[in-house]
Amino acid sequence: MAYKQRIADALLERKLQGKGAVLIEGPKWCGKTTTAKQIAKSVLDLGDSDVFNQSERMIALSASALLEGATPRLIDEWQTLPALWDSIRSAVDKRSDFAQFILTGSAVPPKEKTRHSGTGRIGRLRMRPMSLWESGESDGRVSLSALFNGGQIDVLHCENDLEQLAFLTCRGGWPQATLLSDDLALDQAIDYYEAVTNTDIQRVDDVKRSPERARMLLRSYARNIAAQTPYSTLRADMLQHDSQTLNEDTVIEYADALRKIFVIEDSEAWNPNLRSKTAIRTSDTRYFVDPSIAAAALGIGPNDLINDLQTFGLLFENLVVRDLRVYADALNGKIYHYRDANGLECDAVLHRRDGSYGLIEVKLGGTDNIDAGAATLNKLAANIDTNRMKSSAFKMVVIGIGSYAYQRQDGVYVIPINLLKP
Repeated sequence: MAYKQRIADALLERKLQGKGAVLIEGPKWCGKTTTAKQIAKSVLDLGDSDVFNQSERMIALSASALLEGATPRLIDEWQTLPALWDSIRSAVDKRSDFAQFILTGSAVPPKEKTRHSGTGRIGRLRMRPMSLWESGESDGRVSLSALFNGGQIDVLHCENDLEQLAFLTCRGGWPQATLLSDDLALDQAIDYYEAVTNTDIQRVDDVKRSPERARMLLRSYARNIAAQTPYSTLRADMLQHDSQTLNEDTVIEYADALRKIFVIEDSEAWNPNLRSKTAIRTSDTRYFVDPSIAAAALGIGPNDLINDLQTFGLLFENLVVRDLRVYADALNGKIYHYRDANGLECDAVLHRRDGSYGLIEVKLGGTDNIDAGAATLNKLAANIDTNRMKSSAFKMVVIGIGSYAYQRQDGVYVIPINLLKP
């Protein structure tokens, strides 16, 4: 199955028009190099061991020689030679021109290995595994951009089923997996999980870490997915399977390492202006960059999700958040969550830089669940002080299973995930 152009492709082109260099960051296997190579005119592939070894020797003699080549020049897996960062920044200053370099990286190197931040010279672009629209599994009949611009939707019929949704959740949005079928596709996330726990979590900063503890943390994260779970709770969960001493600082250190290789991606709290004095809780919500990692960490597959709809619902929420994050990038926005001291929660808020925002609840399906989600959205919208900020551009319940997209009488949209696009 061929897939559509990546959203990041257009974002990269745009950023290069105003920056001397652009860094594409994201997890391994998400398609960073493929996106970069569509634009690059020359390549330094540091992921190739022979090229890396030669470059490591050369950098001590003349780092600038590694940067020579037709532009934009791609420096693939740049973080393996972090000293290149300062050389690239210097080259951008000297050349005083845009679109000189594209860097890709699947890990964040320690700050002490670079002297300069690159601010103003090097732009950043975050890539994630593919959204359903990019993989061709959403037909895109409902546009978030159109809803932000005041557009309306008619009643739309669609087809979806529980088995296919469970498969997509466990398969994830890994580009190679979208080209495979059945068990071969499911193997990609499992292989990724094994690589992370056995190798990548140690390579990020050359700190020796226990693969078993990495697996325990990922399992605990998966069991607490879509919740504002404190590290103390994650530690207690891990201690049930760890006979050694484990303090909270160690859990935080492992989690930070996983963030640096873009495995986990928590959702920050949204802080709107409210009519009431209700306290807003600011803890992050736990998510993976892709729901398939959670499935791999738990050792479950599509049939397990179908037999455990509660877990399915939580992993489905992660899938929706993944897609919304990809779409938000295209809309100059960011995804947050909302929760206050009174227990009112909103799964996702798509807030754009122009101040517009949409309120979104996620439900696997079912009339009662949709009603509950709509009630939450209306309650939150009513508590926002529209004298101090805009009203929401839309309120939406994103569902996994349902035959129709439509707008309820209370104004809330109900949209199956396989109809969405940016």
